Amino acid sequence: MKAMIVDDEQAIRDALGKKLKRAGYDVLLCPDGNEGLRVFMAERPDIVILDIVMPENIDGLTVCRRIRDVSDAPILMLSAQAVTEEDVIDGLAAGADEYLIKPVRLNEFVARVEAMMRRARLANAEVEQRYDDGYLSVDLHRRQVHVNSKKEHLTPTEFKLLAVLLENAGRVVTQRDLLEQVWGHEYINDVYYPRVYISQLRRKIERDAANPVYILTEHRVGYRFEKQQKKTP
Repeated sequence: MKAMIVDDEQAIRDALGKKLKRAGYDVLLCPDGNEGLRVFMAERPDIVILDIVMPENIDGLTVCRRIRDVSDAPILMLSAQAVTEEDVIDGLAAGADEYLIKPVRLNEFVARVEAMMRRARLANAEVEQRYDDGYLSVDLHRRQVHVNSKKEHLTPTEFKLLAVLLENAGRVVTQRDLLEQVWGHEYINDVYYPRVYISQLRRKIERDAANPVYILTEHRVGYRFEKQQKKTP
């Protein structure tokens, strides 16, 4: 498996790269966004670790958007400051899957990378299940989502989240269960994750994200996917 680390601080690149090599990854190190894009297009790594702020070069969010144009590879964003929900939403809109705050705890870093890779593998697993109500169409086998006949791109995390909800359609999935099934046990205390990611997913699949009909909130419990009746012509 290939991992690409894009960060303008050499000490961080070297430390994270060494840790991932010990975990069995082939590591690609890039000092800036332009080099990161060039290496990504040439090597197509399986996961990208990407610093947000890179002075005198294109920033991490721009790199993230350009990678998302051509790949579903998991992207872990690194931030030197505390991440707010608004930061997470901006990152999700750019196509990121996760955030990690500097200074990075190396063991946690590897655990997060491994959890992201597990989610990517699960998202790619062949599950014989389809949903189609004429407006929203989901093919879990082919990992395709269409909204109003237009293909919608979901990140691996967003797709796994939708798959878990769809596989439990009509039943409430608790926030704890979502954290364990979508992100992994390492994220059990990241209680704001489901809320933020659900909000982003609603923006992509609902007719009106402020008045959802597919992903409903069960206050203080969790979320439920509600199938809609297919309209006949």
